[in-house]
Amino acid sequence: MTGKGDVPRSFEAPRIVRLERNLYAACFSLMKLLPARYILDRAQAAGRLLPGGSVVETTSGTFGLALAMTTAVRGFELTLVTANSLIDPPLRRRLEQLGASLHVVEDASGSGAQAERLMLLKKVLERRPETYWPQQYDNPDNRWAYGSFAESVCREIGRVDCLVGCVGSGGSLCGTGGLLREMFAELVILAVDTQNSVLFGHPPGPRLLRGLGNSVLPSNLQHELIDDVHWVGVLPAFAAARQLYRQHAVFMGPTSGAAALVAAWYARRQPDATTLVILPDEGHRYQHTLYNDDWLVGIKGWPVDVPREPVTLSRIEAAGEGDWTRLAWARRALATVTAGSCRS
Repeated sequence: MTGKGDVPRSFEAPRIVRLERNLYAACFSLMKLLPARYILDRAQAAGRLLPGGSVVETTSGTFGLALAMTTAVRGFELTLVTANSLIDPPLRRRLEQLGASLHVVEDASGSGAQAERLMLLKKVLERRPETYWPQQYDNPDNRWAYGSFAESVCREIGRVDCLVGCVGSGGSLCGTGGLLREMFAELVILAVDTQNSVLFGHPPGPRLLRGLGNSVLPSNLQHELIDDVHWVGVLPAFAAARQLYRQHAVFMGPTSGAAALVAAWYARRQPDATTLVILPDEGHRYQHTLYNDDWLVGIKGWPVDVPREPVTLSRIEAAGEGDWTRLAWARRALATVTAGSCRS
C-alpha cells in the first residue's frame, strides 16, 4: 500500500437497525467502500497496481466516490468516467477535491450512457495501458468483497430467511446472497431494479432513479440466484425513503427507499421469516433533491403515498415512474425468462 494510511475500516461497517420485529436494515454510510478497498487490495497483492500507479473506472457516483477516497489516501492517481445525467455539482466537487480527474460524457437520453462511457474509458487505457481498471461490473472481486459483511450479519442477526437489495453491478446482492445461501439453503433473495433498466429484461431508456439499474448487463449479476425481481419507479422510492426517515430516523438515499419498500412488503407477508435489507448509502448527497420539498414539487406526479404492495406480473412488462411491479423470477437464467415475454 502507498500513501499515508487507508480509509478507516469503520467507514465500511453498516449499522444494523431493527425496523420491525422481523425486519432488519443494514445501513451503510457508503457501501461501495467494501468492494473499492477489496478490489484494490487484490490488485496490489497481484502486482497489477504498483506504488504511485493510476486507476480508471466508469461510475454513476458512489463507487467512484469510494475509489476516490481509497486512492487518495493510498497515493494513486484516479480517472473517473461518468455522464452528465449522473454527476451533480456537489458530488463533482467532492471527487475533484479528493484528486480525481473526471471525464463527463453527454447523456441526452438519460439512460446513463454506459456504452459511451466504456468507449471513453478504453481510450484512456489505450493512451496509458499501465493504468489499472477495476471493472466493477465484471470483476468477481466485487462480489467476494461482501464476505466480511455476510459474516457480520450472521454474528449480529443469526439466521436470515430473506435478503433484499438493489442491483446495479450485481456485486452486493449476489455476493452477499450467494454467501448467505451457503449457510441458509432456503434463503429467499429479492432483487430491486428500476424502470428502463436492462438488468431483468426491460428495454433501455431514461432512468430517473440512480444508484440501481443499468444499461449494460454485468457479469456479476447472477440471475439464477434471484427468487423475485421488483421494479420500483422513482416516485414510490422517494416516498419510501422519506417515510423511512420520518418513522425510523434512518436517513438514507433513494435507492435505499426502493429496497426498504420491497423489504417491508415481504416482512408483512412473511411474519415468521427474518428479513434483511441492504441500504447502500446515507441521504446527505440528496439533501437538495429528495429531502428538499421545493425541489420535489417539480417532479411530475409528486406527492404520492407509499404503496403497500406491488402489481404482480405474469411476464416482463415496462411500467412508469409511479409504478412498483413484481415478477416471480424463480432462479432462472435471463434468456429463459425473456424469451418471447417482453413487451413495452
